[in-house]
Amino acid sequence: MTFRLASSPHQHIRRSTGQVMRLVMFALIPGILLQTWFFGWGTIIQIVLAVMTAVVTEAAILEIRKRDFERAIKDNSAILTAILLAISIPPFAPWWIVVIGTFFAIAIVKQLYGGLGFNVFNPAMAAYVMLLVSFPVQMTQWLPPMDLAQYSHNFMDDVNAIFTEFSVEGFSLTQLNTGFDGVTMATGLDTVKTGLAQGFTYSETIEFPIFDSVIIGLGVASSWIAAGYLLGGLFLLKQKVINWHIPLSMIAGLCICALLMSLVDADLHPSSLFHLFNGSIIIGAFFIATDPVSASTTNKGRIIFGAAIGIWVYLIRTWGGYPDAVAFAVLIMNMAVPLIDYYTRPRTYGHASNKAKSANKVQP
Repeated sequence: MTFRLASSPHQHIRRSTGQVMRLVMFALIPGILLQTWFFGWGTIIQIVLAVMTAVVTEAAILEIRKRDFERAIKDNSAILTAILLAISIPPFAPWWIVVIGTFFAIAIVKQLYGGLGFNVFNPAMAAYVMLLVSFPVQMTQWLPPMDLAQYSHNFMDDVNAIFTEFSVEGFSLTQLNTGFDGVTMATGLDTVKTGLAQGFTYSETIEFPIFDSVIIGLGVASSWIAAGYLLGGLFLLKQKVINWHIPLSMIAGLCICALLMSLVDADLHPSSLFHLFNGSIIIGAFFIATDPVSASTTNKGRIIFGAAIGIWVYLIRTWGGYPDAVAFAVLIMNMAVPLIDYYTRPRTYGHASNKAKSANKVQP
């Protein structure tokens, strides 16, 4: 069965599920290219592994269920899930990480609930959280940007590192993970979180090489990658593939919290700009939280859903145990979607609200 989607009764642009998923994948291209530019070919290799695993897993399960797997695979939903998971994990994560994660996303989170349209949780984010909790070491081995790395690596090095954990020349992942000063690199969020825990101020932590010295608080690579995904997100808005409610409210929820706390104490709480262009908030706002299956379905509900995710992201980043928190925040709010939709669904045309009925009720 092919689903036809339209943004409203007055919008006559109708697209199949496969067309929508393809547009989303096209919108991811700028961010993926920038991610590959800064971190090497590992991102592309992880995407290939994830897509192959997703297609095989989906086909096998649908065959077991006696369903038409060819038509189901053509909707591209499994491929999009695989890509979103692949770009979320470290480029040099061992090959079995992305295979296990993709299998979990498709087999458990998606197909166990009945397939596309029935899953309660976002499959890519559920798989990411499972991997992060189960394999924290492998899931936190992010490489430094290519221009800050102590050891350079090419395509064959990246392939070899993913499958053997060593480059062609014999450098281990730990060595590849060091910067030009011999210090093991980390993400911008992790650097600031660790620095604050050690007693440094925010202004002191952003003096590390991983941050751009010209634009204060922006990571050397993360800000460009975020800009690439932002460009893709704006394309989706222009094509009316997604609505503005979730992305805008999610970004606003995070930035307002960050602004208020930075006004209270700028030495301990990073700025809104730092939170916006470090980590996965941009890709989360435009590509993950907007999942039509696991997100709220009413306009008012989408605003509440997105804003709550942004607030949860700030709370977990600031006081939780993980530097980034988009996956956790999305899963928390996925559980609240039925309640949000129940209280925000619009009144049926021609029917008075309960409050109006009570006011007009004739007292005996």
